[in-house]
Amino acid sequence: MIYLKHFSFPDVEREYSFVMDQKRTCYDTYYPFLILSKHSLRMLDFEPVTVLYGGNGSGKTTALNVIAEKLGLGRDTLYNRSNFFETYTDMCDYETEEPVPPNSRIITSDDVFDFILNLRNLNEGVNQRREELFEEYLDAKYSRFQMKSLEDYDRLKKAHMAKTKTQSKFVRNNIMNNVREHSNGESAFIYFTEKIRENGLYLLDEPENSLSPLRQQELLKFLEDSARFFGCQFIISTHSPFLLSLRSAKIYDLDEDVVDVKRWTELSGVRAYYEFFKEHESEF
Repeated sequence: MIYLKHFSFPDVEREYSFVMDQKRTCYDTYYPFLILSKHSLRMLDFEPVTVLYGGNGSGKTTALNVIAEKLGLGRDTLYNRSNFFETYTDMCDYETEEPVPPNSRIITSDDVFDFILNLRNLNEGVNQRREELFEEYLDAKYSRFQMKSLEDYDRLKKAHMAKTKTQSKFVRNNIMNNVREHSNGESAFIYFTEKIRENGLYLLDEPENSLSPLRQQELLKFLEDSARFFGCQFIISTHSPFLLSLRSAKIYDLDEDVVDVKRWTELSGVRAYYEFFKEHESEF
């Protein structure tokens, strides 16, 4: 499925013209001006899966944030905006093939990290409450409490429950089931599967972060199936050779002096992996 067909950025002449007009005022940065135009990135044409590849500073994250801002896509965490971000996005334009679904969103590394952190905090809170209930159980079970007024009714109920139930049942009846502890990779994968629904446009910024090679391959299959069978379109920035191998993906190499479309096996990062393992082939 293709929702977003084209997206255009201001050309370098228009950017320089704007920046020169601001020289009368001192600014530390004109971001996102003069980032994407360094490699003559003027327009992106999208397929059901489009990948932005490039090193740090190549502009792939900037491109995703600009697209998300222009389209008004949902996101979970704030991002680093400059004084000129809105002005820059106003200079951009796009064309859709189908209306962008309302559940579409951008998913960043910060979103995933916050989800993992919140899950840990939730588990810590549940565990702390569980320890408190262990003590409460023992106090209620072995106390000689007698009800003297209606205000003591709740305490009486707990005392009765403690005497008639095991410690584990007492705790289970008084607290939510403990959230299952997951590794960072498991939690990150859960986040993607929860946020990515049918029929949506999804911008993913380096989704391989926190994922092991095996988890990256699971995500690869999930993304391929979502694009092929469930009406999703993906625009992904990544260094991962696994995600770069996404079936039928259109890959833009933002490291080229003039941004170019390449096969994943032609990318310098993938070639570096290939040559390294070929050099050590006899050790496998």
